[in-house]
Amino acid sequence: MTYCVAMRLNAGLVFLSDSRTNAGLDQISTFRKMTIYEREGDRVLVLLSAGNLAITQAVKQVLGSETIEGPQGEAITIWNAKSMFDVARIVGSAVRKVYARDADALKKHGIDFNCNLIIGGQIHGETMRLFNVYAAGNFVEAGIDGVCYFQIGESKYGKPVIDRVVTPDTPLQEAAKCALISMDSTLKSNLSVGLPLDLMVYEANSLQANQVINIDESNAYFRMIRSSWGQRLRDVFDSIPDPTWDKDANGVQTPAVAQQSQAMNPLNKIAGPNG
Repeated sequence: MTYCVAMRLNAGLVFLSDSRTNAGLDQISTFRKMTIYEREGDRVLVLLSAGNLAITQAVKQVLGSETIEGPQGEAITIWNAKSMFDVARIVGSAVRKVYARDADALKKHGIDFNCNLIIGGQIHGETMRLFNVYAAGNFVEAGIDGVCYFQIGESKYGKPVIDRVVTPDTPLQEAAKCALISMDSTLKSNLSVGLPLDLMVYEANSLQANQVINIDESNAYFRMIRSSWGQRLRDVFDSIPDPTWDKDANGVQTPAVAQQSQAMNPLNKIAGPNG
């Protein structure tokens, strides 16, 4: 299992992935789930992967040489594609090629073809785009119908904070902070997701991957998030009044907001002797 998240914002793109993979409690390893393809000034592409490690590694191996046919019959690769849509098509084609080669053999051993990918970035002359590619090779794009982020892998624990915080107008560094908090929530609740992390923050139209950070146990900022986020949640929890239970006209109990004492509310201030 793994957890990856990618956000498409007006100001740029944010990508975050963990690096844990396991084939049982006693077979835990570390593999990077983020791959960056860059030709500075021309294109920056970022691939995040989740699912069966052998399958996703095979897809990445095929992707480097995979081609699709252009409108004039020309061969299009990730390095000469003119649009991110074509890049997503190439990723989907690579997935289908690995499926055609390996799916039957995997099925005989009772293994599903489990593969989920996020591909995003920017090509010179085009706006930033972000796609989620599925095991069938088909894909959807972020930014359609208001969805500005994708998650793959163990996504449920980190989703609530993103839903409450991130919009297309969120500044890049604030979105990066939210992604890290989302990852911390996942690390707290699922042992199959683990450090180190790979974080990339891409500024719109920069066409260079100049903010790529590897985060391990010694990273001071992530240690601060891990220690403070839980405490801040407890503080907010303690500041919310406990429910009381009143009866309506039919005798049915309904929740009501109790009067909160000054001692319960950490935001209350106690005046000193001079007021």
